[in-house]
Amino acid sequence: MNDAAASSPTATPAEPGEVGLVSPRDYHHHAPFTFDNGRTLPAYTLRYETYGHLNAARDNAVLICHALSGDHHCAGIHSLDDPKPGWWNNLIGPGKAVDTNKFFVVCANVLGGCQGSTGPGSLNPATGAPLALAFPDVTVRDMVRAQKNLLDHLGIASLHALIGGSMGGMQVLQFGIEYPAFCKRLLPMATTARASAMAIAFNEVGRQAILQDPEWRHGNYPAGGGPRVGLAIARMMAHITYLSDASMDRKFGRRLITSHTPSASPHFDPRFQIQSYLLHQAESFINRFDANTYLYITQAIDHFDLVNANGSPENTLAALQKNLSPIEARTLVIGFTSDWLFPPEQNREITLALLRAGKSASYAELATDLGHDSFLLESPRLYDLVRGFLDS
Repeated sequence: MNDAAASSPTATPAEPGEVGLVSPRDYHHHAPFTFDNGRTLPAYTLRYETYGHLNAARDNAVLICHALSGDHHCAGIHSLDDPKPGWWNNLIGPGKAVDTNKFFVVCANVLGGCQGSTGPGSLNPATGAPLALAFPDVTVRDMVRAQKNLLDHLGIASLHALIGGSMGGMQVLQFGIEYPAFCKRLLPMATTARASAMAIAFNEVGRQAILQDPEWRHGNYPAGGGPRVGLAIARMMAHITYLSDASMDRKFGRRLITSHTPSASPHFDPRFQIQSYLLHQAESFINRFDANTYLYITQAIDHFDLVNANGSPENTLAALQKNLSPIEARTLVIGFTSDWLFPPEQNREITLALLRAGKSASYAELATDLGHDSFLLESPRLYDLVRGFLDS
């Protein structure tokens, strides 16, 4: 057991309701790890953060599972010079919906990631160069099995709950299937049992933007370089799917940019605020994310299929019911009305399949006009649902 995990968190409390200053840690798994495709890494690393304290029974842990562009830093701040809080800071902290006075919260950057966890950008010890495309194809199940080793290392006897949205929700469901007795509550939101053709199509456009960038160089680009233009386009495309027409119209409409610095092709310079916003999102993303990781993780999302990996059976619901049947945890699925990437009916289908399998499951649908990213934004109704489910 990791005594630091039980006796002191990686956070120093600051203001009321905040976990304060936090520091990431690295878990080094010094044993071979075999991926679903049969390939093996001799070892791997997961970067993670924890908040709160593990209790004596070691059963008050809550695992937070991140989405495609997320990472281990979901609450608190890393320094006073870098006051940007974690991506789910509005949900996690003392007295918040995921109350760190009650729960020991863990969040890890997934296997295949690029924020300290082993992924295609990690160095190959045999060559001293990045693994790049020598990194094995990774699946959501691989991500889950790697995180389970971390939780065992931390001495966690069982999980009070797992929470995640989008790809994080996929991990939550897969965790419940792989380790049914270990998981007491599952809270997937804005997710799906398998990506639709439309979702796969959007991911493919993003991947092609990267693959067709001449700086991709078949994945063999230097650190800090690579297909920045392709990755920026991929990010802009994906970010549109996270929003909604109503939210974009309310925030930007057709409002024009008041001033800008002309480029080498001023005729096509951005004129609308929405254009400037997407370019800003792209610039921020390419400065923190690896292009090969984007390729690997979007592929993992596309191939995630709790119905039938080989195609669409005639009775989708029956197949999903069968594949979710190992789950023992109480489950609350949350969908959002304006989510057109993983729409409400896909979330409802998960709940219906669980109920038909005789499981303890419920569904909540929140009316928002904020799109797929609704689960990340301020929402007292969402907070009440999460708090009530964790405390029930």
